[in-house]
Amino acid sequence: MPGEEALTAVTLWIAATHLQRAWQHAPRLAIVAPEKRCGKSRLLDVVTETVRNPLITVNASAAAIFRSIDDEDPPALLVDEADTLFSTVKAAEKNEEVRGLINAGHQRNRPTLRVTGPEHKPTAFPTFAMAALAGIGDLPDTVMDRSVVIRMRRRADGEEVAHFRTHRDTPALHTIRDRLTAWLQPLYAQALEMEPAMPVEDRAADTWEPLVVIADLAGGEWPALARTACRVMTDYEAGQDEEGGLRTRLLVGIRRAFAAENDPAVLGTKRLLEALNADKEAPWAEYGPNGLTPRGLQLLLKPYGISSANRRFPDGTQAKGFARNQFLDTWARYCPEPAPAAEPAQPSAEPLPGSAA
Repeated sequence: MPGEEALTAVTLWIAATHLQRAWQHAPRLAIVAPEKRCGKSRLLDVVTETVRNPLITVNASAAAIFRSIDDEDPPALLVDEADTLFSTVKAAEKNEEVRGLINAGHQRNRPTLRVTGPEHKPTAFPTFAMAALAGIGDLPDTVMDRSVVIRMRRRADGEEVAHFRTHRDTPALHTIRDRLTAWLQPLYAQALEMEPAMPVEDRAADTWEPLVVIADLAGGEWPALARTACRVMTDYEAGQDEEGGLRTRLLVGIRRAFAAENDPAVLGTKRLLEALNADKEAPWAEYGPNGLTPRGLQLLLKPYGISSANRRFPDGTQAKGFARNQFLDTWARYCPEPAPAAEPAQPSAEPLPGSAA
């Protein structure tokens, strides 16, 4: 595993499967690695023997999966070789329904409707269930965004691990599973009411909340370990979002370009592109022989609803450009400037009460 935070996360995720009925969201566990022989399947073996009510699938259809989900006692879906479901355009199209099921099952009360029986009656099937998926390379963004991500690594020379033997190791794992069930099942009502303080927001908070609740129920060092793992691993994954990270970098670059011109009300597209392409540490030079182009800039800004228009400049000329106020809301939401550091407290001239003179 990549670190202690990942070990903490997997442990808490396993425990959380024993209280699924208490959760509003069912976090996914994405076990991914860049290549073969990094331990993905072995970790999934350990997870399989310790979760509550495992449901293992390799090539099952979406219909078979949602017909296996019980609302009263949801299974823990376990999918090995998940990369084969989405590795090619053809495979992704074929398994689009499976991906939809995995996404919908992250939140309670998102059933799938199917026509059943001789009367062709519409029937709602539950989709809510925690799921662990192991595969090479990242899974689809919509799955990764709903996951606690474990990035496995190949063992280096000199690193040793014990071999996994089913007949020897499974009984011990089942003992852990049974102890988790005995501990957590009586705490259902308490867990249902808990709303822990979270170090992250939005979907990351939804995904990690069951793990943090388990940690708070355990007490001791677990609450601190869980929140540290949540913060560290979520921050790391935010940096892996290549497309989103690229757009954020562009927004920061545009803000710097305006600042370098003393924050004018409007800035020409040509001048903005010159400023962006002049940044040798930015990736814009890779966009073509001339760097980032007006069209490339438009495409990157399109998701934010920002586009260039004919602008009148102080010298009376007109040209394509951007108004600074177009970016204000987007900057505030996606790349807010860090708050200024607080001034260090000045030492008091008088000794504190009770201190030595």
